[in-house]
Amino acid sequence: MTTLFISDLHLEESRPDITRALLTFLKERATGVDALYILGDFFEAWIGDDERTPLQEDVASALKALSDSGTAVYLMHGNRDFLIGEDFCSRAGATLLDDPTVVDLYGTPTLLMHGDSLCTADVEYQKFRANMRNPQWQQMILQRSLADRQQMARQLREISMAKNQGKAESIMDVTPEEVVKALEAHGVQRLIHGHTHRPAIHELEANGEPARRIVLGDWDTHVWWLEVAPGKTPDLSKLALD
Repeated sequence: MTTLFISDLHLEESRPDITRALLTFLKERATGVDALYILGDFFEAWIGDDERTPLQEDVASALKALSDSGTAVYLMHGNRDFLIGEDFCSRAGATLLDDPTVVDLYGTPTLLMHGDSLCTADVEYQKFRANMRNPQWQQMILQRSLADRQQMARQLREISMAKNQGKAESIMDVTPEEVVKALEAHGVQRLIHGHTHRPAIHELEANGEPARRIVLGDWDTHVWWLEVAPGKTPDLSKLALD
């Protein structure tokens, strides 16, 4: 009995090494486990389920094969791929999760998030996030042509990179008080999230009791995953990306 968590792969055509690592991971580590949770930024960009690039189709097929083998696959939006919809999830055999979501992991209620909503010190980004997650805004974007959406995605990425270069590291990390607030709002003692690319296990206090925040790693230079099993301490692991 094992459940795996990954996030922040940022899959894109210019990084075939990450795609290869994912396909290997699905076959060699995820096959046979109870569930695989993908907590956002699975893709570097997502402009709609109607794009259907070879990369997207290969990944969907691999996830579907994993799902068909008996491993439940769950997918959560990130700040890069928040337009992933039910059509892609159907092709991938995956269940789309709300952010946040509480799940029962072998008897331990656990809060799952992508993590960007916890970075409240970045006020400018939080305003942008509110727009991105607005269903009316999303519908307006999806009505545009693929070419228009592709151009928009490139522009947003360039703007994001330029703005992030000038931001302090502390602003781009989670706000500690926001973490405690999230744990207490959901009445749980464990949080798993990605987004910050700062893999670690943090001990803290919430609800007047010891709590734990587990941060998943990105796949830029290493394959990162979290393994949760009954009766064992959650294990955050990595392998060098070939």
